[in-house]
Amino acid sequence: MSNDILKKIRAYFQMEKECGIHEYLLSPKKKDDLSLIKEEVTSCRMCGLSKMRKNVVFGTGNTKARLMFIGEAPGYEEDIQGRPFVGRAGELLTRIIEAMGLKREDVYISNILKCRPPQNRNPLPDEISHCIKYLYGQIDYIKPQVICGLGKFAAQILLETETPITRLRGEWHKCRGIRFMPTYHPAYLLRNPGAKKLVWQDMKKIMKELG
Repeated sequence: MSNDILKKIRAYFQMEKECGIHEYLLSPKKKDDLSLIKEEVTSCRMCGLSKMRKNVVFGTGNTKARLMFIGEAPGYEEDIQGRPFVGRAGELLTRIIEAMGLKREDVYISNILKCRPPQNRNPLPDEISHCIKYLYGQIDYIKPQVICGLGKFAAQILLETETPITRLRGEWHKCRGIRFMPTYHPAYLLRNPGAKKLVWQDMKKIMKELG
């Protein structure tokens, strides 16, 4: 398709937009626009979690972040506030980020699932399959230099593996062409404080990668 044809198509859609026409069978919206992805998530009814949620927990932080943290799913506090990692595990994650010489506003934080599973149970396959496209949209938009996968489910889902987190953590992998470091979830550290030193080793590798 020539550049002239593409210019004409764009001009046509721009004129339609200015005339108040926004809906098409094939939408002209930019699907890499994070605000549009968030709108899609907010209106999503693809699985049963949408009926139980109080808030969609999309993600927060710097949309141009070099470092992105990805967890498993929202918990109770996250569902109430509509923000990821705001409970006790979130407080610990904040301390880890600050120990790295950063602030939460410097990084981007999200989850595999955007709605809380009841009683914080593990994500189900159909929930993951419906929700993962939104996370991929976030990753592709932000284009971080490094992704840190927090916990077993985030690491295994994004790496498409069943390898235990004990063997995945501490080693570099690739996710969508981006350097990926799996580590233990902050909630796990609250139950097993002795593992904090292992997570800090992983964070030092990330810090070295970021320069």
